Amino acid sequence: MHIDKAGVPFIAGALVPAAALAAGKRYGWAAAFAALGGFFCYFFRDPERVVPTAPGLVVSPADGRVMIAGPTDHRWAPPGDWTQITIFLSPIDVHINRTPVEGRITRIEYRPGSFLPAYKEEASLNELNEIWIDSPGGPVVVRQIVGALARRIVCRVSEGQTLERGERIGLMKFGSRMDVFLPRDAELLVRVGEHVVAGETVLARMAPGD
Repeated sequence: MHIDKAGVPFIAGALVPAAALAAGKRYGWAAAFAALGGFFCYFFRDPERVVPTAPGLVVSPADGRVMIAGPTDHRWAPPGDWTQITIFLSPIDVHINRTPVEGRITRIEYRPGSFLPAYKEEASLNELNEIWIDSPGGPVVVRQIVGALARRIVCRVSEGQTLERGERIGLMKFGSRMDVFLPRDAELLVRVGEHVVAGETVLARMAPGD
């Protein structure tokens, strides 16, 4: 399985000391560092996904559990009238982020903020990266939001770039959440509590050209 390049410093930072400690016959510490390196390999794994191709589908941008699926709370949302889907990523979920729709990126906005636990509603005030996409079904906003453990957002796309549905757009390190804001008339196909898979699980359907 592919390991994302963002994990290389973490993996090396654990396995190099493990090798040195093993060479010095300090096997207990060596095993602990080796186990940490194994966790980093697992955390930064980047499996291939089979993206559905039917028109108008919105796929999950992340692996995790659905926390919100319905009308947005305007206190936390971008300006406008949206349907919101929020996904919480635990430390054991795949953390590679993917675009939920195809389209052109019209805006990327980074916003500093707090580091509240990502499962809290107020985590919308946390540090985040907001990506606006002009899709065939209308504007879509994707937010990468850090949590109490995730303190680093990696965004690998830029304004003006055209994306295919399910394309990799970045990752967040060590637990986090993602918000997706869709046109108000989007048809929701998931419920709160469901576990979703990035690039494969269909979250909603939008009418192309709306």
